Amino acid sequence: MTPNKRLFDIGLALLLLPVIILLLALVAIVIFCFDGRPVMFASERMQTPNRSFTLWKFRTMRPARGGMVDFGVSGGHKANRITTTGRVLRRLRLDELPQIYNILRGDMSFVGPRPPLRCYVESYPALYSAVLKARPGVTGLASLLYHRREEQLLSACRTAEETDRIYRERCIPAKARLDIRYQRHWKLCLDCAIIGRTIMCIFRY
Repeated sequence: MTPNKRLFDIGLALLLLPVIILLLALVAIVIFCFDGRPVMFASERMQTPNRSFTLWKFRTMRPARGGMVDFGVSGGHKANRITTTGRVLRRLRLDELPQIYNILRGDMSFVGPRPPLRCYVESYPALYSAVLKARPGVTGLASLLYHRREEQLLSACRTAEETDRIYRERCIPAKARLDIRYQRHWKLCLDCAIIGRTIMCIFRY
């Protein structure tokens, strides 16, 4: 991450912090009242091929049955666990508000590749060594251009195994190409454009 990009992240995060803190409080209260605890969901993600961090989100799903560990990307096999509140939060991407903490810590940027799970980084080390040259982001070129397609592909999956296979075969290569293209053409104005387009997509969704 260049110093200019880091300064941009910190400046934008501090500018938005008063509004985000208010939204964090409101969303947390709504989740607590309608869905109970826990309000937050923590997941290990990779910042680089060798360094992990804890990514924070608002909880949007019911806990897995029998206390099983929730693992892997979300597909159609998890659809029945998404709460009514969670569907709204996901549609507006409000579930990702807690990642302001990750941005201020330096774990993430506003714009970059979505932070991958360790299992995928370990399965495709050469690919992710290229993708993770950029700091992971809340949004990014791949998120902007491929998110709908990924949702369509994964929503049709009915088992964890099918979700994992489709994600590996169809989603990882497509998103990696876009993430690497973003790196090659990176400028601060590109980050601003991606953030702006992301906001527009949320309200058009």
